[in-house]
Parts: sequence; C-alpha cells; structure tokens
Amino acid sequence: MAWILLIIAGAFEVVMALSLKMSNGLSHLWWTISFLGFAVLSFGLLAYSLKSLEVGTAYAVWTGIGAVGTAIVGMLAMGDNVSFARVASIALIVIGVVGLNLAGGAAH
Repeated sequence: MAWILLIIAGAFEVVMALSLKMSNGLSHLWWTISFLGFAVLSFGLLAYSLKSLEVGTAYAVWTGIGAVGTAIVGMLAMGDNVSFARVASIALIVIGVVGLNLAGGAAH
C-alpha cells in the first residue's frame, strides 16, 4: 500500500509543479491555492509512505515521478522544448529509480 500511495504522491507532485507554473509567480489566486493543496497532499502521502519505505528510495521515486511526469507534460502539453537529450535524460532518471529498487531499496 505504501508504494501505491507513493506513486499517487508523485502524481500530485506533477500537478503541484504545473499549478505553480500556472500561478505565474503565485500571482493567480486559484492556481496558487491549487499549488498549495497539491503540495500538502503530495508531501502528506510521501510522509505516510516513509513510515514503511526506506527514505532514500522513496524520495528518489517521488522526485523521479515528479521530474519525469512534469517534463513529459511540459513537452506534450505546454510547449516545452523536445530534444533527444531531454528524452534521454528522462530515460536516465527512470533507469536510476528502477536501479535503486532492484538494488534492494524496498524496506524489509
């Protein structure tokens, strides 16, 4: 269950980052409220997941989901630059997170 909550927390981090972008420097009230709400949800689920997962692995997965998800949404929906180097870098993040898990990152 902790892994599922961690994945949801990572998805909320993506929405948090996109809300932060849309808030235009926290100058648009509803986007700022969205940012704050998703930040609380994301950090809350991360905190709950850390009760049973190793901190290093959990944090890497959470930030990896956030970084990869935000980069992909940015490229697909927000006009961010798409290049081989960006896509390859995203792949390296995914490989790194998977590697942490395969190296015994799950709590006992």
